[in-house]
Amino acid sequence: MQVKVEEFIGESNQSWHDAVSSAVTEASKTLGNVTGVEVINFTARVENGKVVNYKADCKIASAK
Repeated sequence: MQVKVEEFIGESNQSWHDAVSSAVTEASKTLGNVTGVEVINFTARVENGKVVNYKADCKIASAK
């Protein structure tokens, strides 16, 4: 089996979980058969002392 790995950044205004899901959804549209995800880094934007945006840097694998 051949596996392709690409990096995606998912974003959400709700949670890091949703940010990862966003990256997987986008990868599924682009790559097709997604088989796994590795979260490399989590970051967030803060405004007025509150988190307003979550980002997840992910490596996503797909089978060819």
